[in-house]
Amino acid sequence: MLTKRPGSRLRTARVEVPTSRWTYGNRSNGRYPGRVTFPVVGMVGGGQLARMTHEAGIPLGIRFKLLSDTPQDSAAQVVGEVVVGDHRDLDTLRAFARGCDVITFDHEHVPTEHLRALEADGIPVRPGPDALLYAQDKGEMRVKLTALGVPCPRHRIVRDADDVAAFAAEGDGFPVILKTVRGGYDGKGVWFVRSAADASEPFKAGVPVLAEEKVDFVRELAANVVRSPHGQAVAYPVVESQQVDGVCDTVIAPAPGLDESLAGEAQELALRVAKELGVVGHLAVELFETRDGRILVNELAMRPHNSGHWTQDGAITSQFANHVRAVLDLPLGDPRPRAKWTVMCNVLGGDFPDMYSAYLHCMARDPQLKIHMYGKDVKPGRKVGHVNTYGDDLDEVLERARHAAGYLRGTITE
Repeated sequence: MLTKRPGSRLRTARVEVPTSRWTYGNRSNGRYPGRVTFPVVGMVGGGQLARMTHEAGIPLGIRFKLLSDTPQDSAAQVVGEVVVGDHRDLDTLRAFARGCDVITFDHEHVPTEHLRALEADGIPVRPGPDALLYAQDKGEMRVKLTALGVPCPRHRIVRDADDVAAFAAEGDGFPVILKTVRGGYDGKGVWFVRSAADASEPFKAGVPVLAEEKVDFVRELAANVVRSPHGQAVAYPVVESQQVDGVCDTVIAPAPGLDESLAGEAQELALRVAKELGVVGHLAVELFETRDGRILVNELAMRPHNSGHWTQDGAITSQFANHVRAVLDLPLGDPRPRAKWTVMCNVLGGDFPDMYSAYLHCMARDPQLKIHMYGKDVKPGRKVGHVNTYGDDLDEVLERARHAAGYLRGTITE
């Protein structure tokens, strides 16, 4: 039997532990009464997040079963048991779930009613549909967060271009941000609208559209937390996330120059959101740091997240390992950083598809460099991997990461 008590707060990482105890097995004379069977985690979605979550489970002996769109998907290349099928089909989901001890995800696109059906079948779904709804539907997310008193940009659902103009007039005028309430990612499903004449495009899809004020922000931040079913929670250091054309380009951990009280506020906010929404697993809370010193919630993601990829090499326990622990209700690992600074840069596809030939230069130039590739075909602008660097000098760590990502892509040639 293991009992863990609440510890003191940390400046760069936080742990919340309830007073309940964990009990491992019914031991008699130091032995388990029967054979120990390691659980099977069913992962819906075959992208790179599933690939890296599977990797984190390997040292623990955790078995993975994957529901993938195609056999060529990133995770399908490495997971032993792969079912190819449509995550939008309930019969496919039910058949996939047989033999799984828990279901989790690398995306938020499984229909909510299907998740409720799986739960009714007695299958643990983590995060559950009541929580995942708020990552699936931006309109529902804004309503819920506002009810909880969480700071958000001014917003409302709009019906058409004229309603967008009315929304703009209710505040500081144009520009405003328009988002489809479901399905957007990496800048897709998001429009920067400068006038009513530019506002018709989002409505062509025939889905609800959310209007938000254009926030005057200094930079984007992310607060990553992990929560288990019995309520233990850990918070990673708040990071700065730098975007290029709506796609995450660079993440710096911890966010440089962030006031300690504001960092603590962001961590506490993310932990509170995870608790209030009943999140199990990893939660990324994307934030704006405003010019007047506030933080506002931009987006939520209930899965491992790009802003947490730095933890693979920069934290004692990665976001992927803690997500596995959380969905299995195992004690969570230490989220503290290993180095003063860690930088993650995404490797995007360019005009040079043979990235392997660049390894010689990158590895020789920086023996400490960590390269993570996803097994994807190289296409311009597509995320095909990322690199992590770490050290005591931020400028040096940034230069190393950006050079490696650029060289792999082919935009840097020396």
